[in-house]
Amino acid sequence: MSKAFTKESDSSGDEDDDIGGLPPLPAGTRNYMTPQGYQRLRDELLTLIDVERPKVVEIVHWAASNGDRSENGDYLYGKKRLREIDRRIRFLTKRLDIAEVADPSQHFGNDQIFFGATVTYANSKGEERTITIKGIDETDNLQGEVSWIAPISRALLKAREGDEVQLMTPGGLEKIEVLEVRYPAPSPAD
Repeated sequence: MSKAFTKESDSSGDEDDDIGGLPPLPAGTRNYMTPQGYQRLRDELLTLIDVERPKVVEIVHWAASNGDRSENGDYLYGKKRLREIDRRIRFLTKRLDIAEVADPSQHFGNDQIFFGATVTYANSKGEERTITIKGIDETDNLQGEVSWIAPISRALLKAREGDEVQLMTPGGLEKIEVLEVRYPAPSPAD
């Protein structure tokens, strides 16, 4: 039988979920995102569609017009870059389509931990750490941003200032105390 008539594997459409090393969303959960995170991903999508992709298409078109494509680096690398851009566009489109924007400023002044909170906590050794709970697609661990599905976030969610919660770590069970909970102030336009 010709390869053209064989069934494609079911995983071929899921390749886009692996872009950027982001974990897939847990089954049955929502893709929570802050308004800023949503806007950042939307801006990236529009830049890819309106700026980046047309530039690469122009380069590939120019390179293709030069003749022999098998040894033409501009053509080969341009085609590869186009595939990467198209894959990222599909990924961003999927993630933005299922995004549920949750504005953390709605909880301004609240001392209970919800999505979007910036939390300062101390472990049993007295070491303090500050994290901000954000969506899967917008976290930056180097900036102290963690996903709402991370173990530390799940342990802290719904706790209040002064509460002690238990966190399962690779070293065993650890008690952490919530020292402070902050939310961004609502913008004047709200």
